[in-house]
Amino acid sequence: MKKTFLAASVAALMCSSAQADTLLGLYIGGQVWANEASGSFGDGDSSKDQAVFDFDNKNQGSFYVAFEHPIPLIPNIKIASTTLDTVGGTTISQDVKILGTTYNVSENLDTTLDASFVDYTLYYEVFDNDLLSFDFGLTARDLDAYIKVAESDTKGSDLDVSGIIPMFYLSTIVGLPFTGLNIFAEANFLSFDDQTVYDAQIGVSYSILDNLAVDFDVTLGYRTMKMELNDLDDFYSDLTYDGFFAGAVVHF
Repeated sequence: MKKTFLAASVAALMCSSAQADTLLGLYIGGQVWANEASGSFGDGDSSKDQAVFDFDNKNQGSFYVAFEHPIPLIPNIKIASTTLDTVGGTTISQDVKILGTTYNVSENLDTTLDASFVDYTLYYEVFDNDLLSFDFGLTARDLDAYIKVAESDTKGSDLDVSGIIPMFYLSTIVGLPFTGLNIFAEANFLSFDDQTVYDAQIGVSYSILDNLAVDFDVTLGYRTMKMELNDLDDFYSDLTYDGFFAGAVVHF
């Protein structure tokens, strides 16, 4: 997608800048996320306007770049991209209107949900040492999705969704001395009115390479995400993604 290409382009620009000054820090990380999706979506926030689907389990990809500097008051920046593509199906138990089309009870529906988002995060470091780091900031989640629902080749509906979701950002890393291990946790979250969106992960990292030029860590953890959206570009949802991930982080 275009947003993924934009994120990769910014990463290349950051890499050039980081090499110009050893005081600057560049982090590049990625993960494979084996998640299980569950939940419902439709044309409203009631059960009559949404259908619950059984989604297939999928391996999703995610990567990020973060650029840190020593200048006070100017925030650091992190850009992260994640895909959330899945398919599913259901047999509806009542008449329901989904994406502008009314489906009757007992109809078998198939759905395709192709989604991705890019997080643009500005954050500050409160602590930054080998034993403890703590960051806080704000994230703008740029969501882009395509949803299709079909009962047959002649009856179906689809919707393109895009929008910006503002979120709070927190991140912490706790080092375990003399082990090469770190425990980390990170979260983006927002909750107001009938909308709740969060994306949280916790895990452990192990340092394989650690010197003045470059650090290389491998990571393993668990990530959970919820998207309870109320009329985002005419889209209503109550979707959850959960699963374990494995990844790596390079620090220049």
